[in-house]
Amino acid sequence: MKNIAIIGAGTMGNGIAHTFAQSGFKVNLIDISEESLNKGLTIIAKNLDRMVAKEAITANQKQDTLKNISTFTSISEGVKNANLVVEAATENIDLKLNIFKQLDSACSKDCILATNTSSISITQIASVTSRPDKVIGMHFMNPVPIMLLVEIIRGYNTSNSVTKTIMDLSKTLGKIPVQVNDYPGFVANRILMPMINESIETLYHGVAGVHEIDTVMTLGMAHPMGPLQLADFIGLDVCLSILRVMYDGFKNPKYAPCPLLVNMVNAGKLGIKSGEGFYDYSESKKADKISKQLIK
Repeated sequence: MKNIAIIGAGTMGNGIAHTFAQSGFKVNLIDISEESLNKGLTIIAKNLDRMVAKEAITANQKQDTLKNISTFTSISEGVKNANLVVEAATENIDLKLNIFKQLDSACSKDCILATNTSSISITQIASVTSRPDKVIGMHFMNPVPIMLLVEIIRGYNTSNSVTKTIMDLSKTLGKIPVQVNDYPGFVANRILMPMINESIETLYHGVAGVHEIDTVMTLGMAHPMGPLQLADFIGLDVCLSILRVMYDGFKNPKYAPCPLLVNMVNAGKLGIKSGEGFYDYSESKKADKISKQLIK
């Protein structure tokens, strides 16, 4: 398994590409526009520069990592020789199903198809392919180059051999894989998102303010950051999407998104990526400072 294709050059996609490339794999990073690809490569280069500054890697290792990455705007061209494709597009079921239909047609019959989805059914995604035994969830945590956990999600038809291959591959990347079964939200978000949603409910009902809620959770529960700041970092639109998947999947009101979260997303207040969420990131220095704190 030497050739890896990554679909999507956004936050997760460029982080996954960075991680594979740094581990010596040849990576084809695929997105619909050159602008998105260039932005993704710029972010990878900046993150590598931080690692060089911290003496975690050498300048030569940085250059070798960047040399391992090629970019494509065509899925069919980018996946031609891939042994593994990791889809890291927006958390939208229709988009993912469409991508997997294309991948099934364009990839070799032995290619494993993985998705970085944080909540959508692996079994449903696999159902639009002719290789459901070779479809698996590979849910990396953000920021990918730093976080050790990878949730490995087996669909209903995912084979034992494919599961073992992806578990072993994750270890090769220096990650710690944890195998879980295919239910809405898997493990990480089934536990995390209700906590974030309840924090937003606490704010919505006026029990306490943003800083107060986050301070209680950081100082009282020893969380590295508060749930509202974490929601900003994840993206409020992503949080809403995951909660909706769980609510639709379980039909349990405890997963119903807080109206405040819905309103904020509708207003375009998505967190760090939009410049404002529960916190204000509109000043570039402030945003940079908080971002650096998050990736320490």
